[in-house]
Amino acid sequence: MENKKTVMDADGIDRSLTRMAYEILEKNKGVEELALVGIRSRGVFLAMRLQQKISSIEKKEVPLGILDITLYRDDLQSSHPRPLLGKTEIPFSIDGRKVVLVDDVLFTGRTIRAAMDALIDFGRPKMIQLAVLIDRGHRELPIRADFVGKSLPSSLWEAVSVHLTEKDLSDDVIVEIK
Repeated sequence: MENKKTVMDADGIDRSLTRMAYEILEKNKGVEELALVGIRSRGVFLAMRLQQKISSIEKKEVPLGILDITLYRDDLQSSHPRPLLGKTEIPFSIDGRKVVLVDDVLFTGRTIRAAMDALIDFGRPKMIQLAVLIDRGHRELPIRADFVGKSLPSSLWEAVSVHLTEKDLSDDVIVEIK
């Protein structure tokens, strides 16, 4: 019995990101005051791809930041005895901006809560929106995505893995029974 299933290939990821780029532009009425912030690690690569697509459509550069949420996680003590810290790079003011947080998978909502806490330490955005490639459900916090590549209802016994060329040498989304 096969316990792995590909639910999105490279073309599917690209199509989803293109649609999400248009949705972001439509909801925000262009790129004025807009900034993208990718959550380490795969959220960064997705934010870079969205930045390229939005800039290509609008012919304007959208600021891009990188957010490491390691120290903001609520499970830091129990699951990460020696956490690996990544660098946060937000080379622009977020004050008064419409910030789109970008991540690969939305699951319980705890990562996004930590990301919002971390982001607020950098200033006071006008608005925070959320873009995710995969929304798999099972929320533990009242958090929802504004822009979703694919809604993928899953069981708690399944693992959803996003692979991106920049990190994993291929683009696909895999569901695997644990």
